[in-house]
Amino acid sequence: MTRKYFGTDGIRGTVGQAPITPDFVLRLAHAVGRVLKRTEARPTVLIGKDTRISGYMLESALESGFNSAGVDVILLGPLPTPGVAYLTRALRASLGVVISASHNAFPDNGIKFFSAQGTKLPDAWEQAVEAALDEPPVWADSATLGKARRLDDAAGRYIEFCKSTFANDLTLKGVKIVVDAAHGAAYHIAPKVFHELGAEVVAIGCAPDGLNINHEVGATHPQALIEAVRANHADYGIALDGDADRLQLVDAEGRLYNGDEVLYLMVAERLARGEPVPGAVGTLMTNMAVEVAFKTRGVQFVRAKVGDRYVLEELDKRGWLLGGEGSGHLLALDKHTTGDGLISALQVLQACVRSGRTLAQLLADVTLFPQTLINVRLQPGQDWKASARLASETQAVETALGNAGRVLIRASGTEPLVRVMVEARDAQQAQASAQRLAEALRAG
Repeated sequence: MTRKYFGTDGIRGTVGQAPITPDFVLRLAHAVGRVLKRTEARPTVLIGKDTRISGYMLESALESGFNSAGVDVILLGPLPTPGVAYLTRALRASLGVVISASHNAFPDNGIKFFSAQGTKLPDAWEQAVEAALDEPPVWADSATLGKARRLDDAAGRYIEFCKSTFANDLTLKGVKIVVDAAHGAAYHIAPKVFHELGAEVVAIGCAPDGLNINHEVGATHPQALIEAVRANHADYGIALDGDADRLQLVDAEGRLYNGDEVLYLMVAERLARGEPVPGAVGTLMTNMAVEVAFKTRGVQFVRAKVGDRYVLEELDKRGWLLGGEGSGHLLALDKHTTGDGLISALQVLQACVRSGRTLAQLLADVTLFPQTLINVRLQPGQDWKASARLASETQAVETALGNAGRVLIRASGTEPLVRVMVEARDAQQAQASAQRLAEALRAG
């Protein structure tokens, strides 16, 4: 069954345009409520959100939809996506709901769901909800309507959970950190987490007004963090995205570290403590240098499709704990059930404090291969996979690269584009090879 509304991470779009309208969101919550009631007489659902102005409207619509199906609602207010996942599990709720469009600008918003275990829900569940959307509503009578209440200490509970993932015998005293919450869901949480662990905190991107989420700050705009770290002579900079499940890191020199490097560091820190790490999961885009470094340390490395849900699927299949994407979505399943920017940052800081070494020193074994990425727009009806010229050029480039690079050509999931990525030890070779393949694509 093809999904009509659900994408790779819930339902997302521009507010005021289908499906992100209050009437649809009410119907969605009613349909979800009816699916929940097939297995539970009186479900309870948690609803959290980021700081977009549209969150008020969508929260009200969700509340009404759930209540109309006889489902109780607990409103969490602004809370990071992983915070909603944690509280859903901790409070034994039936479902967690997040109102967020993550790293998108404020005109967009979305709805995503977590299971009672704090994990992403399977395709079959999403298909059941879509089927229920096509059925006429069954309104609960007055005696069986759901109720709603607010959980006033949601942020405090999540702060304590984050802190519990940092080693009890360590402290951040003497460490100065710039924290950038992207004017998003962690604006009132991230600074407190690091401050309460002893750090001196300089907060930027922590003044949301409903319209400025992700605007020139946060994980998708790290230049603001780099400048603030240098200006404040800080030891580290930590940037989150709008819903705080993504992380970017900066050191005292203003150098930016991506998710590939953080994944390696998380694995290396566990190995240094004598913990077994049989393997780690990255994506098709993970830098080859990380794969080489893992091999050197005897750690198996597997690539999943791009998207944190696919990384999670591979981890679950293999019984492994650590995985992530270069964008900063990182999974440490021994700490949390889902990607969490704050917890990932704490894992990195823990490694630095425990070892007494800087990020650059800890990552001395990993020098990322230069990558060149070119997006090629397709002509209507163009079957790029059938191109003999592209196949020939790809084979020639791969032969030239040998074991010192790789080629990845894949279609965009959202636009009529083909993404050509070439990775090589030599930047000029990567650039020239990518251009060569892009030209072959354009030639049809």
